[in-house]
Amino acid sequence: MNTSLQILSVLGSVAALSFQSSAAAQQQDEAEIRAVASRQGETWTRHDAKAYAALFTEDCDVVNIVGWWWKGRAEVESKLTAAFAYVFSESQLTITGVDVRFLSPAVALAHADWTMTGSRTPPGVPEPRAGIQTLVLTKQSGHWLIAGFQNTVSTPERPFPSGPVPPAGSKP
Repeated sequence: MNTSLQILSVLGSVAALSFQSSAAAQQQDEAEIRAVASRQGETWTRHDAKAYAALFTEDCDVVNIVGWWWKGRAEVESKLTAAFAYVFSESQLTITGVDVRFLSPAVALAHADWTMTGSRTPPGVPEPRAGIQTLVLTKQSGHWLIAGFQNTVSTPERPFPSGPVPPAGSKP
């Protein structure tokens, strides 16, 4: 084998090993992101606002199920401490699925499906039973944390109407 072929062979081997290492690292990161999402359910169900808030960056943005915008880990902890006192004191949050897409090696977009039981919402606030979270996670000091969070109640998808929709309360 001539020298040029040997060099190409070595470079090809190095590239293959690098790709395998990168793929393994991404798989590990994806598993860690899924674990962060699952810990939401665990810490919520324990009604541990401090542990739940610790899943977020210090400067996170959180838009909850009713559209309230909380800024920063301290506010998330404070608001959830109040919510766990009554409204969510008996609630159980279960994360049922997580999809992950990497935007860069240190930023990921995740969507988490969830179900909840046991909440006591005030009049005019819909009871959260199932929904989808959109999470933007960043890798900081080797750990994945939630930097951005949007929570939405979900209902089964159905086709859009193909014509005018009668006003609410009217009879067909």
